[in-house]
Amino acid sequence: MVVEDYRQYIRQLLSQRAQRASDQQNVQEYEVQTVFDTEQDHYQLLHVGWRGNKREFGCILHLDIKNGKIWVQHDGTEIGIANQLVELGVPKQDIVLAFHEPAVRQFTGFGTGETQETSLAS
Repeated sequence: MVVEDYRQYIRQLLSQRAQRASDQQNVQEYEVQTVFDTEQDHYQLLHVGWRGNKREFGCILHLDIKNGKIWVQHDGTEIGIANQLVELGVPKQDIVLAFHEPAVRQFTGFGTGETQETSLAS
């Protein structure tokens, strides 16, 4: 796998989730947005707008690509995006569950983000 593949997978998964959310929304003032910063490799899925008279804004998903690995900074979904990335062929050691503290990451079954880890990505 190469980093460009990782970018494509992330954009694909976030776009699919945004489309599903848009198809399900009832209030036009509320939207789900994708943010793709391909220069700095930051990717987010956000909800923003109004639900009735209540302001809504928040991060649903936030992923970064750093040193050839996908860092899941935040996953506010029931179906973990890390598992979906594995289904697409991303090796588990190339996915870091960054929302876990570094000392715990070794027990997740995914990458730790340590520099001595071997990676197929470049």
